[in-house]
Amino acid sequence: MNQHASLSRRDFLGNAAGLTLALTILPEAFAGTNEAIADAPLSPNAWLTIMPDGTITIASPAAEMGQGTFTTLPVILAEELDADWSKVKPVLPPNWDEKKYGNPEYNMTFQTSASASVRGYFKPMRMAGAQARRVLLDAVAAKWNVPLAELATEPSVVVHKASERRISYGEIAAFARAPAALPKIEDKDLKDPASFRLIGTHVARVEVPLKVMGAAKYGMDVQVPGMVYAAVLQSPYPGGAPVMVDDKAARQVPGIADVVRLPEGVGVIGDTVEGTQAAKNLLKVTWSDAPGAHHDSERALEEFAAIGRDKSRAGIAYTKDGDAKGKMASAAKVYRGEYRTRYVYHAQMEPMNATAAVSPDGKAAEIWTGTQAATGLLNAVAHLLETDRSKLTLHQHFLGGGYGRRGHHETVLDAVRLANAVGKPVKLIWSREDDVAFGKFRPMTAHYIEAGLDAEGKVIAWHHRVVAESVVAYTSGDATPRQDRIVMKGSPIPQYPIANKLAEHVIESRGARLSPWRGVGNGHNAFAAESFIDEIAKDQGKDPIALRLEMAEGAPRMQTLLRAVAEMSDWKRKRDGTALGVATMVKDDTNAAGVAEVSIDRSTGKIKVHNVWCAIDAGIAVQPRNLAAQTEGSIIYGLGHVLREKIVIKGGRVLQTNYTDYEVARMSDVPNIEVKVVSTNNPPSGGGEDGLPVLAGAVGNAIAALTGVRLHELPFAPDRVRGALGA
Repeated sequence: MNQHASLSRRDFLGNAAGLTLALTILPEAFAGTNEAIADAPLSPNAWLTIMPDGTITIASPAAEMGQGTFTTLPVILAEELDADWSKVKPVLPPNWDEKKYGNPEYNMTFQTSASASVRGYFKPMRMAGAQARRVLLDAVAAKWNVPLAELATEPSVVVHKASERRISYGEIAAFARAPAALPKIEDKDLKDPASFRLIGTHVARVEVPLKVMGAAKYGMDVQVPGMVYAAVLQSPYPGGAPVMVDDKAARQVPGIADVVRLPEGVGVIGDTVEGTQAAKNLLKVTWSDAPGAHHDSERALEEFAAIGRDKSRAGIAYTKDGDAKGKMASAAKVYRGEYRTRYVYHAQMEPMNATAAVSPDGKAAEIWTGTQAATGLLNAVAHLLETDRSKLTLHQHFLGGGYGRRGHHETVLDAVRLANAVGKPVKLIWSREDDVAFGKFRPMTAHYIEAGLDAEGKVIAWHHRVVAESVVAYTSGDATPRQDRIVMKGSPIPQYPIANKLAEHVIESRGARLSPWRGVGNGHNAFAAESFIDEIAKDQGKDPIALRLEMAEGAPRMQTLLRAVAEMSDWKRKRDGTALGVATMVKDDTNAAGVAEVSIDRSTGKIKVHNVWCAIDAGIAVQPRNLAAQTEGSIIYGLGHVLREKIVIKGGRVLQTNYTDYEVARMSDVPNIEVKVVSTNNPPSGGGEDGLPVLAGAVGNAIAALTGVRLHELPFAPDRVRGALGA
């Protein structure tokens, strides 16, 4: 992936109605060299328009699922444009042309995940804003016949200080015309961060009022003339096809029009949501065999743990620095630790849904949904219909939670199949029970970690084995063993510059449906690594934060955060009935450290998290208050998987059914949370997930400090806690 972007010379569009600045932004990877980009006949990329009334529309291409990018990305461009934010109107891009609006972090595709939106679009949108500002300045310099150097800008105004003349961007839009070539913008033309006016301040999110008023439109809200409703009974495991279908009872439900076989399910078509859901539940289906039909997650987790201990079973190296195995063999002391995590469900607020209409010839379609991966969706539908993407129209909506789940499109594909079969627009809705039973989960994991220390007690070798299924293999459909960054992120522990490190993935296959989950691999890897470090600290007689500060020598950003959370939590103060635990994580260059304060009801085994203090360094904080809010949200989201959440699969079937037995965090669970955003002069690295990975380690370490008992498996459910405490 090429994270650098260049601006191509291109005509821009203008007329009396308004000035449109068409800016083409592509990574060098598309053309090979900067020179090739400059001369290439590239399609225009209209990032913004300026109307005579001063309104500035700015395209915001990332999916908005509650993380605030619909506001944050336009803020970046508006900063370099020197726009009056009150006149800015963020809009979705007018089309799904990757070369114009794709994310450089994802090879110029539409993908909103891994907190990569700000990271990917930061530089291109700054360049676009600076170039637009320069076009405005050039237009005024020509009209007033003054040197360009004598002009400056204030919010949405060009100023000539010598003559005290001022002209608004809207007024410029009324007369400006396109130059033959857009001016070239270089890094030196961008603002010094010290002069930022919008970046680094609080700008209210533009979509929140819509949500507060109930006016925001989600996929679930879609209404299309003539549409019918659908429900689908999915195979309980991947690869199961309907062999025998008894639909007699289903067809007798009032309003049911048809029952349609699908590759891995059976669809029911009718005129009401209630009717289709009721009929779906009356279907009797025999499914074909598949590997996942025999999956028992409890037995498999025990097998994973044994595989982790068996070092003769080599894994695929994710990172390898120095000679971890050699240094381990010669270490003065070696520590070993084992940890486990379970499958977890995304539990996004809006269940999966999609609406589709297909043309009579089956070669064109319209889709209404909220997706994290527009490129993948459009490519999949084009493949399904054996048509060209130009014949597809995607209507993007707000996402009622994503966390990785809305990067998969089985509901979209089934809606398209059903619409094609019945010749009407079809709105497919999963119930919450469907969403749990047929969900795609964060994989369960078993961890085996070794650390070698020298005679002075310094960690000189680190070996982390992660035994888990491969998310990449499942989502790609290619089972060839290879690196899986979704599973392995966080395992290299860059916050601790140990000279000899090996992180390896021992890949198992059990036939579960898998997906990236908020925080991806950091969620389980940080739990294991940070729990292990605390065990070393206890045996060495060292304060947990002091040991981490030693291990983080050479990683000053993390040391700063550790000192910050020590101060925030009053780390050294003795508590009565509670204890503190600390943990850290690094994900895609974002650093975070957290401290949790917990107590335990020994009779019930229930853990109460009273306080969480977290410090985060995501480079330049474009929207600090939103970054803090996202960190708070990810901590709350992570509480569930720390305290209770788990998916159990038996005979290929998910045993959990709804929020009654898949217990997400309740309001009564939520602790006091304090977040400190440490903005540094590093490229912005995202912050939608980073409170979550520190939480499990911090809570687990606090429990160990309070009770002297180490919990090695997530979740820390009451029955597990009682058993560990001997209650």
